[in-house]
Amino acid sequence: MALTRVFPYNSTLQRQMLERAGSAAAIYKQRHDITALIPELAPRAEQMLDRLEGEMSRCEEELLYAQNHHIRILPIQDSAVYPARLRQCDDAPTILYYLGTADLNAAHIISIVGTRRCTEYGRNQCQRIAEELREMLPDAIIVSGLAYGIDIAAHRAALSNGLNTVGVLASGLDEIYPRMHRPVAVEMVRNGGLLTELMSYSHIDKINFVQRNRIVAGLADATIVVESAEKGGSLITANIANGYNRSVYAYPGRSTDAMSRGCNNLIRHHIATLTTSISDVITDLNWQITGTAASAPAQKELFPELSDSERLVMATMTTHQDADFSELIMATALPSARLTSTLMTLEMKGIIKKMAGNHYHLLYS
Repeated sequence: MALTRVFPYNSTLQRQMLERAGSAAAIYKQRHDITALIPELAPRAEQMLDRLEGEMSRCEEELLYAQNHHIRILPIQDSAVYPARLRQCDDAPTILYYLGTADLNAAHIISIVGTRRCTEYGRNQCQRIAEELREMLPDAIIVSGLAYGIDIAAHRAALSNGLNTVGVLASGLDEIYPRMHRPVAVEMVRNGGLLTELMSYSHIDKINFVQRNRIVAGLADATIVVESAEKGGSLITANIANGYNRSVYAYPGRSTDAMSRGCNNLIRHHIATLTTSISDVITDLNWQITGTAASAPAQKELFPELSDSERLVMATMTTHQDADFSELIMATALPSARLTSTLMTLEMKGIIKKMAGNHYHLLYS
């Protein structure tokens, strides 16, 4: 713990020192003559080790805080408790603080990330992912960053479908950021967990959010980007996951949709694989379906009661989940009055949703 305070935001150096010295205790004992253990250590780093002793009282306070709040401390050198997937990453945190019930070494872990300014399309995709996981892999854990937009949508979708979900924080466990997500975080402690590399009462700095991204990427077998603009933290997470040789997937969108441009670029540059369903991911990762979908008979049609015109509109909107009235007129060739009636019926059945500007959004495909 003291090493993380002496060398903040440099977990790679911390890990190298631990591996060369054998333990943190050895570094502390030899701190005044560290070159005897690590000859190649830079003089500046050697000087910084003089601060170790002064950090011990703060670390003792943190140990007491963790004990009083049922927080588990996971050191990287303890392979029995530290997340195995994350431990494979060279820049993995030296220490993690964990409050929750989910197994961080569970068989199936997926990270879901995306823009903070997500659309209805993005929220619906998160819900759809969680619903499909409930049917196919009910033991799966969804990981995200508890931020606005896709992150919180993914956590909420997981909880509403009975899945465990883990939030990686950019703060200590004493403070939930943003505060409005605290009710969701409380529920996650009982149905998943909260994880951070930061001690309690740490300042919430911009760099913390960038550092958090590597944990989100490293914890999971695969990272899914649901929506993203051309720039954003989710793209950083995707690139980190790709650098870890983890599978990365992205939901495509129309070229005119601002919140799909990042996903489209990830696919274009072969950083992410295009996906339209969690079943694509499960197949690609060679995971065995264990949920009710494994034994359920094939369902030929989700909505067999639909009329011919309703089927036509649904088939048209399956390609693009959002369409305006004029686009549907041209694509379906239905008379205006008939199309209006059909759209109204589909909306009443909960299959589509009318949006602003005479646009329609397909909820099920």
